[in-house]
Amino acid sequence: MMKRTNGTGSITKVKERRRKPYKVCITLGWEDSGNQIRKVLGYYRTFDEATIVLANYNENPYDISGGRATFNDVYDKWSEQKFPNISESNIKGYEASYKHCAFLYKKAFKDIGVDDLQYVVDTCNCNYPTLRKIRILFSQLYGYAVPRKLTDRDYSDAVDIDKYKNKNPNKRNRTAFSADEIAKIRAMDNIDVARTVLMLIYSGMRIGELLNLRKADCYIDKRYVDVIAAKTENGIRKVPIADKTLAYWQYFYDKGSSDYLVSMDGRDFHDKKGYTAYKDTYWTPFMNTLEFGKRDIHETRHTCATMLHEVEVYEPKINRILGHSGKTTAENIYTHLDIADLIEAINKI
Repeated sequence: MMKRTNGTGSITKVKERRRKPYKVCITLGWEDSGNQIRKVLGYYRTFDEATIVLANYNENPYDISGGRATFNDVYDKWSEQKFPNISESNIKGYEASYKHCAFLYKKAFKDIGVDDLQYVVDTCNCNYPTLRKIRILFSQLYGYAVPRKLTDRDYSDAVDIDKYKNKNPNKRNRTAFSADEIAKIRAMDNIDVARTVLMLIYSGMRIGELLNLRKADCYIDKRYVDVIAAKTENGIRKVPIADKTLAYWQYFYDKGSSDYLVSMDGRDFHDKKGYTAYKDTYWTPFMNTLEFGKRDIHETRHTCATMLHEVEVYEPKINRILGHSGKTTAENIYTHLDIADLIEAINKI
């Protein structure tokens, strides 16, 4: 037993522990009898390592119960803090990534190493975009855990997913709507679903962004809407309204009593089942009516990007409209584009 100042803990060499024989104990308090209430802080390879750990603890005491926090515990605590501030689609993305991490659920977070994280990536049989989301989840959890001393190092950046970059069996080959197809949609703009499809094509909005858009965030007279909840930070943006679809935006704004912009047949689509209801009840039958075959809703967004490139709109403007991050730091930080620039750009297509 190494004698130290009362109340500052102790270091003991434990014979039966060969790899990490130095036990560090700390004092949590005193019983009525005057005896100390002690707790093991951890076991360490060398006396010097144990001394540093104990000194650091005494300088900045922390909740040692965190040492027993599992991957599952950290996820629960992090999600309690994170989920109230993000969109429903973001929540679903994190939940889907978490389901691939069952191997880690019961492991103490502080004992998880890069090999454990890599094992999840290597065995989950997911495509590259999904692996990116899993690694983002790892990064988020370490961002929560490290400052709270639930672990001392972030291993998320060391996880290798690049080797799977060209192995994407679920990759979608999206095709832009042709000019003839758009003309056929416009010929049916007396029905609500056709209006929404054209609004998507000429705004580049994600379907979830449109279905969750509140009327309070629509500034029809100023020709833009505010997306205040999105999949990414860059997705939070002002989206210009094209002159070609202005009447459709005004139509939905004026109709119905819902707080949400898009409502059809007396219902809106902002809840968890909204996307499925829109797709199954309106999108798919409409595509079948036009004999377009099986088309992905996100092809409307791809169409907008394609048309903007065809008319040679400045790349940073396209990124601002679609809510993409810029390809350079200068573009992300120093390029300032007001809504008038974006309205002018969208009206070119």
